[in-house]
Amino acid sequence: MPSSPQTKTVRLTVIAADGLVKKDLFFKLPDPFAVVTVDSEQTHTTTVMKKTLNPYWNESFDLQVTNQSVIAVQVFDQKKFKKKDQGFLGVINVQVGNVFDIDVGGDEMLNLDLKKSNANETVHGKLILNLSTNVNAPIRNGTNTLAPGTTSQATTSGQTSQENSQPPVVTDYPASGPAVSANTDDLPQGWERRVDHLGRPYYVDHNTRTTTWKRPSAGTAQEQQTITDLERRRHNARGLPEERSAAGNSSTSLDTRSQLPSSATPAATSNTSLTPQTNLGVQNNMTTAGTGPLPPGWEMRTTPEGRPYFVDHNTRTTTWVDPRRQQYISTIGPGAHLQVQVQPVSQLGPLPSGWEMRLTNTGRVYFVDHNTKTTTWDDPRLPSSLDQNVPQYKRDFRRKLIYFRSQPALRPVPGQCHIKVRRDHIFEDAYAEVMRQSPADLKKRLMIKFEGEDGLDYGGLSREFFFLLSHEMFNPFYCLFEYSAHDNYTLQINPHSGINPEHLNYFRFIGRVVGLSIFHRRFLDAFFIVSFYKMILNKRVAVVDMESVDAEFHRSLKWILDNDITDVLDLTFSTDDDRFGELVTVDLKPDGQNIEVTEENKKEYVDLITEWRISKRVEEQFKAFKDGFNQLIPQDLINVFDERELELLIGGIAEIDVDDWKKHTDYRGYTEQDDVIQWFWKCVSSWDSEKKSRLLQFTTGTSRIPVNGFKDLQGSDGPRRFTIEKAGEVTMLPKAHTCFNRIDMPPYKTYESLVAKLTLAVEETMGFGQE
Repeated sequence: MPSSPQTKTVRLTVIAADGLVKKDLFFKLPDPFAVVTVDSEQTHTTTVMKKTLNPYWNESFDLQVTNQSVIAVQVFDQKKFKKKDQGFLGVINVQVGNVFDIDVGGDEMLNLDLKKSNANETVHGKLILNLSTNVNAPIRNGTNTLAPGTTSQATTSGQTSQENSQPPVVTDYPASGPAVSANTDDLPQGWERRVDHLGRPYYVDHNTRTTTWKRPSAGTAQEQQTITDLERRRHNARGLPEERSAAGNSSTSLDTRSQLPSSATPAATSNTSLTPQTNLGVQNNMTTAGTGPLPPGWEMRTTPEGRPYFVDHNTRTTTWVDPRRQQYISTIGPGAHLQVQVQPVSQLGPLPSGWEMRLTNTGRVYFVDHNTKTTTWDDPRLPSSLDQNVPQYKRDFRRKLIYFRSQPALRPVPGQCHIKVRRDHIFEDAYAEVMRQSPADLKKRLMIKFEGEDGLDYGGLSREFFFLLSHEMFNPFYCLFEYSAHDNYTLQINPHSGINPEHLNYFRFIGRVVGLSIFHRRFLDAFFIVSFYKMILNKRVAVVDMESVDAEFHRSLKWILDNDITDVLDLTFSTDDDRFGELVTVDLKPDGQNIEVTEENKKEYVDLITEWRISKRVEEQFKAFKDGFNQLIPQDLINVFDERELELLIGGIAEIDVDDWKKHTDYRGYTEQDDVIQWFWKCVSSWDSEKKSRLLQFTTGTSRIPVNGFKDLQGSDGPRRFTIEKAGEVTMLPKAHTCFNRIDMPPYKTYESLVAKLTLAVEETMGFGQE
């Protein structure tokens, strides 16, 4: 370009691109490079970055420009550059005079959206540049005047920029990064302003070890406390409502166990006196004395008021019910035929921990579960006699739970298990305490002690212990678990957890903690992707499970299965794995990188790549987790549940606010006034907490609700409101699309039809587009 008095030298630094589009449907990342041109004459090219959507070049070029000059920067995929249009990833055009006057000088950081060159292209992402008239500093090493398509190799280790959607993760305390802004006086206590390598400011909350792009206000600390309080209230709300009597009338509150005879809590009756206090709120909940001698080890006593009760010295428990009393017991025999037999109570053994037998005023036996504050006619020591027309344990989570908890392997061992922790070091203290004890010791009654605090653990401290510990051990900060690609509140194993050399011991510990919480009937405040629960149950993962892990990857796999790939794909039975910046080729089968994927073997390829992405690459971590888990929970017993029920068993049943759900719902093809929508919400409002949780699982993939309610519901591509769409024939079941938090609801003609179809869909399908 001819020189003129108006021509001056400026330095353009192509720093990075962020969030480029992945045009390859078949999972391969692009090899991006940038081409810089000035007024269609001067040309410069960056090096090629291998396999990344966030290339970091940081290369400078000195350009001869005027204020009217237009600088164009195009980004291409080097692997596809020679194919027509396929290599184009976006372009930006900058007129120099719109940035600064070159006669005055300037230094500007530009963060620009990449644009299309024609209407048919798919482009997204940003390009980060610096334009400066300061050309005295040594130029950053680039590959000037390379012909497009020529490769200049550069190591990519450590050069990938942080994704624009997430601020940098803070791992250094105190700060050791770039100099922070001096304007930090108005930040809340414990906050700090930093600048990343792209010049973007972000904020570090040292109180919670989190980062954010948003500058915190003076009220942020109070807001954080409010969120914590909301989370705590939500956790406490998991307790079920006041217990109902088997006859349907409200009975007395069961908040204090001291009013009741302990039916199977050795620690509660291990003192010298086994006399229960009088139950002040229950009338006639005792049997008349039976005839004949008491069973071996039993003794009848009376309270000071003259009320008889019975002591079982074999199990060190007490009960109002005379063990000599005969009761009718219904059981299901071979072929699901109902059989009724008479069996003495004493031959069934003790009730599970926390259960009590009572009588109605008419003398009918019912059972109280003080753990969940519920009642049932069914003896928890026996399989359920109800629903004999369906497979046993199929439909009713509650009955599965009764069966599960009645098994001998799930009964507490006599004695106490003392665990002492510091609140501010709960993760490391719990690790030391739980791992030093044998599985048998961990099955004793838990006695949690927080250092420096008075108080005995009668259940409240252990509930708080599991709640606080689950927040710490599943915190992605520790690199053991990470949030799924689907949302920011369901968890999956971090395949790169090996950055911690002790990670397998920690996974064994976490397995013990999950098993411990189930054994002692406590809940963890953590929810996982569906495939994690399936793996615990030894179920094989399927392509459908990929949807909750990586929706884009799932769509690509579906495309392969649904289309003829002859002469379309260039795939082998191998995949690339990023191991701390080093790309390693992994064979999906022996010599897989030399076996081509064809139309004939594509189903095998999809199955293998799915298995590798979900389970194989975290095989070591999961094996350690299962080792710890099965030390407390036998595999054959946990297998009675399906993956949805296992989520409820571990995380509990949340109280769902239907009004909040309804308030943050969108409609497609329907309006809020349509009969189908009115019927839908009427049906949901009539369901109990368990069934509402199952509906939430069916439609979103998890029963977890964001801490701020349904307004913060996440989909696979960011915030995504719950949606009801008009779709399907009236003969079909509703269909769920969990990645989009959407349910397709046919235009049913009656309320009864909607209830029947929705119930069947929720109870009998897994929620992934089944009909």
